Amino acid sequence: MLVLLLGGLFMASCNQKENQSIEDPVARVNKEYLDRSELQNIVSLKSTHKDSVAIVHSFIDKWATKRLLIEAAEFNLSDDKKSEINALVEQFKSDLLIKAYLEKLVQQSIDTIISEKDLETYYNNLKNSFLVDDMLVKMAYVNVLNDNTNYNKIKKKFTSSKKEEFDDLENMSLQMKSYALNDSIWVNVNQVYEKLPFLTVDNKSTYLKSGNYFEVQDDHSTYFVKINQVLERGSITPYDYLKPSLKQMVLNDRKMRMLKEIEEDILKDAKKNKRYEIFK
Repeated sequence: MLVLLLGGLFMASCNQKENQSIEDPVARVNKEYLDRSELQNIVSLKSTHKDSVAIVHSFIDKWATKRLLIEAAEFNLSDDKKSEINALVEQFKSDLLIKAYLEKLVQQSIDTIISEKDLETYYNNLKNSFLVDDMLVKMAYVNVLNDNTNYNKIKKKFTSSKKEEFDDLENMSLQMKSYALNDSIWVNVNQVYEKLPFLTVDNKSTYLKSGNYFEVQDDHSTYFVKINQVLERGSITPYDYLKPSLKQMVLNDRKMRMLKEIEEDILKDAKKNKRYEIFK
C-alpha cells in the first residue's frame, strides 16, 4: 500500500512541468533542483578522483532521498498531523527568535565585572546547597623507584616536620616518577584515584583519613603519602574549591535576574501604551 502511495505521488509529480529556475542544475526531484554551487566544499582536496565522485553521488542521493520523503509525507500524512507539525515548527521558530533577542539584550547590558566580594557574598548565601558529592582531599605524595640512590633522602625530607626540608623536595622532582606536593589545595577523589593507582572506591576509607600518613610499595616503586584533610560526601564544599566555578555561577544568576526584569519591563510598557490588555 505504501509503495502504491509513493508511486502515485511521484508519477503525478513527474508529469508536472518544471518551472524552477536554476543556473547550473546537477540533479532534479520532480520540480526541485540541486544547483552545482551547493556541492562546493563537500570534497576534500586530498580526496582521490574516485573518492570525490563517490562523495558527490552520496550527497546528491541524500538530497534526493530527503526531498522524496518530504513529498511522500506531505501526500500521505493527514491534514491534522501536518497542522500539528506546522504548529510545532512555528513554536520552535518563536522560541529561537525570543532566545536570540533576549541574549542580545543581556549581552549589551549585563555587568561582567565580578569582584572577590561578589563571589564571597554569592557563596555565603548559597553555601548550604554546595555539598560535596563524593569526597574532597588535601594531600601530598611522591612516587620513587625502589632502586633510586636518593630513596632514603627523599623519604626523610617528605616525612620531616621541618617545612624547609619538605619544601626542598621540589628541587628533587627529577628523582621522582610522579609527585604532588601542595597539600593546601582541595582535589576531587577521582583525581586521587588517578594519582594513586592502588586506591579504589572500596578501600579509600582505609587510606583517606585526615592527618594520615602511609607508604605503599610495589615491585618497582614506593608511594609516600600524607593526607592533610578529607571532606566526606555531604559536607559543605569549601570556597577555595568552588571559586573557579563561582564566576560563571554569578554571571548566570545575573543573567536570569536580568531576563526576568526584561520580561517584566516589556509587559509593563505594553500595558502602559495600551498595546496589551486583558478583557474581563
